[in-house]
Amino acid sequence: MTEQNFPAPLQAALAEKGYDSLTSVQTAVLTAEAQGRDVLVSAQTGSGKTVAFGLAMGADLLEGDRLPEGDLPLALAIAPTRELALQVARELEWLYAGTGAQIATCVGGMDYRNERRALARGAQIVVGTPGRLRDHIDRGSLDLSALRAAVLDEADEMLDLGFREDLEFILSAAPEDRRTLMFSATVPPAIEKLARDFQRDALRISAQGEARQHGDIAYRAYSVTARDREPAIFNLLRIHEAQTAIVFCKTRANVNHLLARMSNRGFKVVALSGELSQQERTHALQALRDGRARVCIATDVAARGIDLPGLELVIHADLPTNPETLLHRSGRTGRAGSKGVSALIVPSSDYKRAQRLLQNAKVVAEWVKAPSADDVRSRDDERMLDHPGLTEEVGEDAPLAAQLLERFGAEQVASAFLKLWREGRPAAEELMETQAPPAPMAPRQPREFGPSVWFTLSVGHSGRAEARWLLPKICDAGGITRDGIGAIRVKQDLSYVQIAADQADRFGDFIEISPEVTMRRMQGEPDLDSAPRPRFDRDDKPARKPAPRSKPADDQGHKARVKAARGGWVPDDAPLADPRTDGPRPPLKAWKKKSSTTEGGGKPAWAAKGKPRADRPGGPKPHRKGPKRPG
Repeated sequence: MTEQNFPAPLQAALAEKGYDSLTSVQTAVLTAEAQGRDVLVSAQTGSGKTVAFGLAMGADLLEGDRLPEGDLPLALAIAPTRELALQVARELEWLYAGTGAQIATCVGGMDYRNERRALARGAQIVVGTPGRLRDHIDRGSLDLSALRAAVLDEADEMLDLGFREDLEFILSAAPEDRRTLMFSATVPPAIEKLARDFQRDALRISAQGEARQHGDIAYRAYSVTARDREPAIFNLLRIHEAQTAIVFCKTRANVNHLLARMSNRGFKVVALSGELSQQERTHALQALRDGRARVCIATDVAARGIDLPGLELVIHADLPTNPETLLHRSGRTGRAGSKGVSALIVPSSDYKRAQRLLQNAKVVAEWVKAPSADDVRSRDDERMLDHPGLTEEVGEDAPLAAQLLERFGAEQVASAFLKLWREGRPAAEELMETQAPPAPMAPRQPREFGPSVWFTLSVGHSGRAEARWLLPKICDAGGITRDGIGAIRVKQDLSYVQIAADQADRFGDFIEISPEVTMRRMQGEPDLDSAPRPRFDRDDKPARKPAPRSKPADDQGHKARVKAARGGWVPDDAPLADPRTDGPRPPLKAWKKKSSTTEGGGKPAWAAKGKPRADRPGGPKPHRKGPKRPG
């Protein structure tokens, strides 16, 4: 290996593992500039990040060629999911095998008592998930007071899963002079803020060039009709016959649906989703590693960080939501120099979205038709003819082979061989329709606009103007269609519009296109390269002017008079607006309650009848008829 500026035990471990050279992210964290500093690293999946931070913190942990013995951990690695944490622990075990390192894992779903005992025995390196690590700190079984290095692996995913509060709690329990290594596939603003809060003078390392590893991945987009989506997935698995394949779905429900369909068709398949227990997830991964299963159906979160040996095929049953997810899914294959295929199943309604997704991810996919049943059968025949059993020497089976030929004849034996060959494989699916691949999305060419006259408008970004808001106003003011309008350029305080020369006279030299906006003819063309559009912070954006409200019918205010009317007393000279006419409404007649001390006795006159009326207190509210509806 070209890089030798890391401890000898780690060099020996890499050589034993078969490393001839380091990847770019591994080289970047070992440069002289990065030695001893906090680093914020962005690198794609499959770029060797686990080995990278294992090498980077070696100088901080090792004393000579060994890790010092002690009761408290020296290094902590935090990962978003259980599988990724266990995978990180396995990688660090072989990397630090020659240093006497004791590595403990603290992940949800595992036996808490076993983890507590492992920590009590003294583990120099601890790997875990945020929730379980915080639990151990709360209970006093994990003491980070001696920590020298902390690693946040897949930091963007941990924030997406809502672990920010847990991360802040864990890092605040560690010494301030620790070294913090943060690894993330992307660096959104939330990651930058986390880095500012918990790193000191961090070195920013962008290893996006590691996306070259995607050069070992062949991207293919299969155009299908909606009804052929699942049959296309089945045929794709059959035509590749990959040692291990993974099918990505958007939701748990989609995972369970596809699992049932594929199990019924005879595929050796397992599922990974968030609803499974840790034991079920472990059994599923073990089935894939030992060959009892060959297809894994998973959601994005459940498959985060999974490294399956011999993974040759990734199928996107549901399109990824963003380019980062596409690259992360695809990065499960094409690792360590191996070749792989990333296949997108694209229904006709998702053509444009798939094309934008590929463009934004900066990968080029080959658009092809989904494999038909005939294609699958033809590929099966090719594999059968290439079977090593047909080319190797007969050997010790020669007597039985001769007996078969003598008893049944060559033709019958060959026919039996074909039946046995096809018997153990899922049947090929007949596609209902063949869908031609779409043409690639070409960039939109600017339309040619002939002779024109430029006008200036009295509103710009400061007045919250937009081209889509100005366009209909200009068309209405001049009585033209949008074909007569060329470019509309909105600047800070003014806007510019290009009008076809044969229609410019409709606007004259000056016209008011709305009460707030005027439009004036220009001599020549405006300077459109100056004064770029400003970006406002949320608190600095100019507020929109509130729409004018209609004034009350009189000086006292309509609402006040309505409230007074509902209270029972209304001045006789206070007219109310009548909803059925434009004029005032006659005042309501107020009732008066007679006092019990007045002449004639102790009850009001109306109470003697014993029947409440609508205009009396406690009685039903009067029904006021509104204007009749037309028709």
